[in-house]
Amino acid sequence: MRDLVTTQDLAAELGAPDLVIVDASLPPPGQPADMRAAFEHQHVPGARFLDLAALKSTPDFAQAMEQLGVGSDDRIIVYDHTPLRSATRGWWLLRHHGARNIAVLDGGLGKWISEGRPVQSGPAQVREASFAEHSRASARVTKSEIIAGLDLPLVDARDSARFTGQSSDPRPSIADGHIPGARNLPFASLYAEDGTLKPLDAVKRLFADAGIDPAAAFAASCGSGVTACSLLFAAHLLGNGSTRLYEGSWTEWGADPATQKELGHSKD
Repeated sequence: MRDLVTTQDLAAELGAPDLVIVDASLPPPGQPADMRAAFEHQHVPGARFLDLAALKSTPDFAQAMEQLGVGSDDRIIVYDHTPLRSATRGWWLLRHHGARNIAVLDGGLGKWISEGRPVQSGPAQVREASFAEHSRASARVTKSEIIAGLDLPLVDARDSARFTGQSSDPRPSIADGHIPGARNLPFASLYAEDGTLKPLDAVKRLFADAGIDPAAAFAASCGSGVTACSLLFAAHLLGNGSTRLYEGSWTEWGADPATQKELGHSKD
């Protein structure tokens, strides 16, 4: 299974016994929404709802996946229906914790519905699953590592106005600006209007324009560790297996009065 699958690919696979479809939709910060209710209103037939917000407080990821009916050996396709493109966050979490065969649905539920493909309502039907967790600790970057001097380029996936400090963070008590030395590549620039990922040649140029080599090791951050995963997923599609995520991102960094903040564009 390819890492990025089309709606046509998924339609041809519906009902396959080893295929698990996961809705990883997450609302933008400051815009509360009941994503589980939205899932139960309509979803791809056979999909389960992956509650990304609840996973933050779940100590046992494997148990949460087994309760959802997701196994580490399953073929897993993740999609979303949100401007955050949070399917990539689901992809990163599943991969980080040991799932072996995960793909993202290009264009998500929006494209699926726009093509008149079938949807289902009601709660998910869950079956037994076994999830063997093998966390990749090296895939994460911590605040203390960045403060000590991270020996990697750091790229921020937030929009330019939030990166430079021209607009304030939607979360209360979070400072403006960005981590000193970070580059800026807004995650939204990777996607076409229909929510599909732009051609990889165009994605590669966007990385280059931001001063980042997508083939070399780098770390990514954003507001809360969600949209940065679009950058990591894009780099993965380009063959880069050496990326890391600063999961605390600006929510953690900007809330700490002791950390240095930079306004405008990075000076280096």
